[in-house]
Amino acid sequence: MKRTLLAIALSSLALVSLAGGIVHNTNQSASFIRMPARDASLGLDAAYYNPAGLVFLKDGFHISLSNQYITQTRNIKTTFPGLNRTKFEGGVTVPLFPSVYAVYKMDKLAFSVGFNPIGGGGSAKFEDGLPSFEMQVAGIPGSLNQGGIPTSKYSYETEFEGSSAYYGIQAGASYKVNDVLSLSLGLRYVIVKNSYQGYLSDIMINPQFPQLNYTGEEMVKAPVFFTELSGYLANVSAQLGATGNSLQPIIDGGGGSVPLSQGTNAGLTAQQVATLQGTITALGGDPSNMTIAQVQGFFGAASTSYEANSQAMSANAQATADKKVDADQSGSGIVPIIGANLSFDRLNIGIKYEHKAKIKVKNATTIDDVGLYPDGLETPSDIPSMLSIGVGFKATDKLKVSGGVHYYFDKGAEYGKKLNGEFVKNDKVMDKNFWELGLGLEYEINEQWLVSAGYLRTQTGVMDLYQTDLSHSLSTNSIAGGLRYMATEKIGINFGVMNTMYLENKRDFSSAGLNPAYTETYNRKAFTVALGVDISF
Repeated sequence: MKRTLLAIALSSLALVSLAGGIVHNTNQSASFIRMPARDASLGLDAAYYNPAGLVFLKDGFHISLSNQYITQTRNIKTTFPGLNRTKFEGGVTVPLFPSVYAVYKMDKLAFSVGFNPIGGGGSAKFEDGLPSFEMQVAGIPGSLNQGGIPTSKYSYETEFEGSSAYYGIQAGASYKVNDVLSLSLGLRYVIVKNSYQGYLSDIMINPQFPQLNYTGEEMVKAPVFFTELSGYLANVSAQLGATGNSLQPIIDGGGGSVPLSQGTNAGLTAQQVATLQGTITALGGDPSNMTIAQVQGFFGAASTSYEANSQAMSANAQATADKKVDADQSGSGIVPIIGANLSFDRLNIGIKYEHKAKIKVKNATTIDDVGLYPDGLETPSDIPSMLSIGVGFKATDKLKVSGGVHYYFDKGAEYGKKLNGEFVKNDKVMDKNFWELGLGLEYEINEQWLVSAGYLRTQTGVMDLYQTDLSHSLSTNSIAGGLRYMATEKIGINFGVMNTMYLENKRDFSSAGLNPAYTETYNRKAFTVALGVDISF
């Protein structure tokens, strides 16, 4: 039986990932939600997507405010035998996902600042736990059955909630070199905040063990049963040891070599001989050819075995006791950002490179019954470097076609994944780097109204080894649409919706040499609504 029942499931957490890499979020404006190909943007959200393009804004001060309301449902199926349920569902709700940008444009220069959830965001809640929770509880009846204690049922109470967010505060400067080329340089300070709360309690089983008056009809708390069973086995161990020790005077008197069947010749009564023979037989031994010395050795070995089983049951009582976790993690890092913009009449090209941020988060633990979050321990939580290239093309005076690609250098970072108890770089659990491709159309109906639509594809490169029921990476297809309304010449309102469809992934655990072999299937669905306002002064 496992030492801790929450340890596997609480070991890592990946939350909202609608657009962007495994760690990055690229859904950083309401304009993106209505048209997810913003990498050549010349609007206010270029402060994030294409900072070198900010030099094309009108001189003056500009501010952009956006918020997204995101819902995500996670579905996990398992074929692990003997579980009470085979389907598990968790929900992620993000009511507040803000993006704020401010730009001051002056001639050939533009200065910008911004704030956004650059990674993670929101909280995930699993009211019925996860397969990795239940698999360990479900194994209790099987282990008891193997030990000769018929058990057919189990139950438990559990809940887990976690949140993870990478908040980015950025500042940058952009310069227009000439009519074609502009450049940008910036820094983003990233603050990481993770939180984990969970419990697993009231583990119940229905053992059939008449020696302790358990009939198999009623449910009993597992720690209570294991504690009582430990005491019973310790008592049996003591009795067996005492029986073996009682033969020492006979052995000291030279009767050790006398066969037990002739024990009356060594000073034993016929009743004592019969009792010893019956006990040995009941314990699986053959007393027919045993000497009295061998009988003593048999009882000593049996006593030791029962004592070991007693200690094992005591450990099981501890393992099935109520467990709770309440821990926070925090850390920070710096991301240098460089960019370039190329402008050619109707064609605009935006290029941006974000350097890797080497980050470690440190535990601040209130309760840790599973020993997973030692207070003060540091865990790798990097943000990988990322390259984006975007193209915007004015097909007509009213129609603009856009495209963009993001490439994430995940394999060179560390996300806190462990193999054989050691933190490893992502190249140990990833075949390829993550990428995404966005396409979009914008059509100006008139001076006030613009409608847009787009498509976003993300492609993960993780190995099966990376995937778990709580932390997994899936490829996606997203459809987006929305509009922009110019309330005045200087105030624009953006509204967008995005539906994200995840590609189901299945992990076969048979290759891991586990018994029993089983598979897990991961899927999700998500929907986002965004509203934003761009204001120029």
